Amino acid sequence: MEEEKLQTFPTVQQLEVELKRRRYRSGYFRLLRSTVSSLLVVAAIAVLISMLFLPVLRVTGTSMTPTLQNDELVVCSKRSNFECGDVVAFYYNNKILLKRVIGLPGDIIDLQEDGTVYVNGEPLEEPYLSEKAFGECDIDLPYQVPDNRIFVMGDHRSTSVDSRSTTVGCIAEEYVIGRVIFRIWPIEAIGTLR
Repeated sequence: MEEEKLQTFPTVQQLEVELKRRRYRSGYFRLLRSTVSSLLVVAAIAVLISMLFLPVLRVTGTSMTPTLQNDELVVCSKRSNFECGDVVAFYYNNKILLKRVIGLPGDIIDLQEDGTVYVNGEPLEEPYLSEKAFGECDIDLPYQVPDNRIFVMGDHRSTSVDSRSTTVGCIAEEYVIGRVIFRIWPIEAIGTLR
């Protein structure tokens, strides 16, 4: 009976192997916990930066073609000083829309039947358009942009509903999220916007 009891005790080698296994397992879980913690911190910082400084937006619709296509991802820069020609993101009826700045406060906007846009009496250079169109316009022309507002239009003028329509009108500057600066998806179209 005593021989059976001696055989049930592990040998020194078996104890060393078991001790190494437990140390490895403990180290593995410590490393895993550390890695997960680091990833969570990095993700939280990325979300914070995205929300506060560089929001990432998904393009929906075709009002900005050919500049922006449906389902592309773009990055905005939060800032409030805009120039004519900038593509901006803004809140409208609990949605985020993307349009191009055509006029700033005090500018006088006029549209011709052929779709040519005049700002302060000068025809607007628009190399980003594939075709001009008068589109949906129910405002009285010429139109002066009110203080603290911007006049925006989509690049696909025949289908875009924008500041030419009284349903959207000029955008108050406090509703503007920022200027669209960079396309990040699809991969073949990555680059800055202008």
